[in-house]
Amino acid sequence: MHQPPFRQATCLDSGQLVQEIHTSVSQQGFEDLRPAHGFAFARVSAGGATTADLAEHLGVTKQAAAQLVEELVRKGYVERRPHPHDARARLLGLTETGWAATRAADQAARAAVAPWREVLGEARFSELVADLTLLAPPGPIRPAW
Repeated sequence: MHQPPFRQATCLDSGQLVQEIHTSVSQQGFEDLRPAHGFAFARVSAGGATTADLAEHLGVTKQAAAQLVEELVRKGYVERRPHPHDARARLLGLTETGWAATRAADQAARAAVAPWREVLGEARFSELVADLTLLAPPGPIRPAW
């Protein structure tokens, strides 16, 4: 039976993958971010997010999400904008610094899975991504608090 030539470094669990991405993002100048921030950025970058939406996405209370938003605003990654349909709510948006951190995370994620792409080849890697997408549970991917 033929075994694929997987190296130990290519076999990361999801926690290791998140940590590898986080380490790379930190090394690119975003030392004040935590892995949970990336999960928040994923929702905010999609547009139309309020603090309540972020709370639901992260699986936390509205109070916890409000604290996270306040931290990200204070650090210059997120800004609050008026909501066009609800005077009490504020829409969240990434600042240029937030977008730069998101681009750094995207680059780090591509680098983290590059060994998988190398071992599997482009076609099989694409099939793997499609297969994993089918198997993924519905809804957002939440951080392990």
